[in-house]
Amino acid sequence: MKRIAQTIRLRPEHREEYLRLHSAVWPGVEAALLRANIRNYSIYLHGDVLFAYMEYIGDDFEGDMASIEADPETQRWWKHTDPCQEPFPDRGEGRQWTELPEIWHLSPPDDDATA
Repeated sequence: MKRIAQTIRLRPEHREEYLRLHSAVWPGVEAALLRANIRNYSIYLHGDVLFAYMEYIGDDFEGDMASIEADPETQRWWKHTDPCQEPFPDRGEGRQWTELPEIWHLSPPDDDATA
């Protein structure tokens, strides 16, 4: 499993629109994410900064991300959400959100470990 964290700014003038959209994410968008092996996807808000966390359980990350990008329902969704966002300058070529490197992770203890 691959854990992914991303961040982007929320344009203050689009805050209510963005929150309204995410109060009822379109079923087709959710289905595309699930087909692309995305699980445990959450978006958090702090001030005007959005933070997203997701887990990828597939074995062809680039292919699965391409399938999301090619999905017509997701493309329509992005036409509504992208104007609400202000990408950070270091987001990378062709990306909307900036991917954050994982610097630490607490793994669950082994089931057979003794305390």
